[in-house]
Amino acid sequence: MSSTATDSIHRTAGRPSGDGAGPRGSFWLAPVTAATWRQAGFALTSLPLAAVGFSFVIAFFSAGVGLAVTALGLPVLALLLVGARGLGALERLRARTLLGAEIAEPAPVRPGRPGLWGRITAQLADPAGWKAALYQVVMFPWSILSFVVSTVFLAVGWSLALYPAYHWVFRKYVGWPGMRLVDFTTESGHYEYYITSAWQIAGVSLLGIAFLYLAAGLVRTLNGVSRAAIRGLLSDR
Repeated sequence: MSSTATDSIHRTAGRPSGDGAGPRGSFWLAPVTAATWRQAGFALTSLPLAAVGFSFVIAFFSAGVGLAVTALGLPVLALLLVGARGLGALERLRARTLLGAEIAEPAPVRPGRPGLWGRITAQLADPAGWKAALYQVVMFPWSILSFVVSTVFLAVGWSLALYPAYHWVFRKYVGWPGMRLVDFTTESGHYEYYITSAWQIAGVSLLGIAFLYLAAGLVRTLNGVSRAAIRGLLSDR
């Protein structure tokens, strides 16, 4: 085997897999692996960044279109595309760092004419800038869905899985024998149900662990859509 081929194999082996978060760990350790935490970090940080990006694009696009009858509309739209490109660079960085995805950078904007108006017209004719602005708009609803689903499953999973560690809190500070699941009154009487026995406590914890395994798969799937959108709208490929 030639030295060139050997070097190529070494470089390929050393790169992240690009399918989500680098090399995958054991299935049994999925809820606590570093890759899962990175996936969760991407999903949970997407919403605040998407809210900023969506607000920025809508505000500047509205202002630019509103001022289109004057010469001020074009510079505003050019600033929109510059900012969208910057937000897109941040998304590519997050995808590389947290998802292990290899995202090609779009080509830089090259003005065809010198001067301020040459730069403005070059920005307005930049497909990558418009795609970056479109990304901020179309991914905002998806970021909301991804954040809500990830938060619910992770919060429920960890709160149930760790229940044995804080079971004593209900008896000491609330006056309940354990976590209360049912408390209602009908004509036939009052009904209450608490998690008290060791088997019940273990069952709650196992249910939480099942939620964590499900959360790991859901978060990876949700991020897969985001990764595809980044490659489709924010990359040069």
